[in-house]
Amino acid sequence: MSRFSQAISEGDGISIVPVLEGRVEALAARATVAGAEAVAVAGPDVRRARENTTLPVLARGVDPEAASADGADACVLVVAEHDDDERLEDLYALARDLGLDCAVDVRDEEELERALEWIDPDIVLISERDLDHGEDDLERTLDLLADVPAGKLVISEARIVTREQVVALERAGVDAVVVEGLANPDFSVALEELVRGSGAHR
Repeated sequence: MSRFSQAISEGDGISIVPVLEGRVEALAARATVAGAEAVAVAGPDVRRARENTTLPVLARGVDPEAASADGADACVLVVAEHDDDERLEDLYALARDLGLDCAVDVRDEEELERALEWIDPDIVLISERDLDHGEDDLERTLDLLADVPAGKLVISEARIVTREQVVALERAGVDAVVVEGLANPDFSVALEELVRGSGAHR
């Protein structure tokens, strides 16, 4: 088990993984103090985050080789970006060969079925991006969660603004939540609020 999967699976409660944007160096250091279990960054920012935190780093929007070269502990593989199932399989295998955890990003039942058939990932990331009209926050995560086989780690990437939302995901059995929109002057305060509400100090 690598550092990222270990961080989000150990202990009680749900792990908070803030997305760092902008002043990545400063935010990475503040995330550690505020109680995050890991941080998520865009591929070009991996090295900047890695140099300023001891937390596991999840790289987004970059291939496994680049993520590994810059010091990431994990990467995201987005099913919707790959029509070729064998390519998905190859990229996942490459990530594992490089010692990276690979969170496989799905948005609906079809993508989840593809991921389970071709990859059988250890970590499923349920993305709430591009919600359909009338689709509520967290609805996609809570609906798809029932179809994820037991024994897998589940991450939700959702629009989280309250502790109550974090608690709802925790009670449903989600292991971690990737939270965007915290890169503001109140980053530490907002992050600490979510961490305290999740039981993530463990």
